[in-house]
Amino acid sequence: MQSIRSVLRESIEQLGLVEHLTVAYILVSLCCAALCSLVIYFVYKIFYRGAVYNENFAILIVLTSVVTAFITITIGSNLVLSLGMVGALSIVRFRSAVKDPLDVGFLFWGIAAGITSGAGLYPFAIIATAAIAILYIIFSVSAHGRRTFVITVKYSDPADESIRKILDEAHARIRGAAKYHGENELTADIRMRKKTADILSRLTAVEGVSSATMVEYTGE
Repeated sequence: MQSIRSVLRESIEQLGLVEHLTVAYILVSLCCAALCSLVIYFVYKIFYRGAVYNENFAILIVLTSVVTAFITITIGSNLVLSLGMVGALSIVRFRSAVKDPLDVGFLFWGIAAGITSGAGLYPFAIIATAAIAILYIIFSVSAHGRRTFVITVKYSDPADESIRKILDEAHARIRGAAKYHGENELTADIRMRKKTADILSRLTAVEGVSSATMVEYTGE
């Protein structure tokens, strides 16, 4: 009489759920994941638009893609082991805060490349990685010309009308206004080209303006 374990094994083999792995299959899958993750790494490094570039996060994308690939290989090769691995991975919790929402997209991009490479879908992994890279580069290049700046102006009451007129002409959006110690502070954001950013000289030329600063806003 066959045991329950042998019956289950024969049933799984008949369904084709057990894949006999070879060294060549494993190496090709991991190399494909590494290749795709390196493309993601260089796209992230070259076209990063944040304030502070984090090299550790870029390396994490590569490691995540390769690790996801061999997890996918393991899950695809053994159904019983995959059930236990899914249960083990479900208890993992990450508490690190992601400052830039775009970093989450890069992380999922690396995971997707690892999954498709581990599943043996090499053409799909390479083509999808190249397509996403081209799409992201197009968006980055097209948005590179105009940037968002935050302007903070401190001035006295008589200069209020002139300040607001200059900001309206530059199509700036006023975000907040405050008044303390007999002085006004106005905060606005504006999208403009950095080379034509002469708005500061116009603001500081107004009589009654004590200071005017402009900082590029990166979303952080």
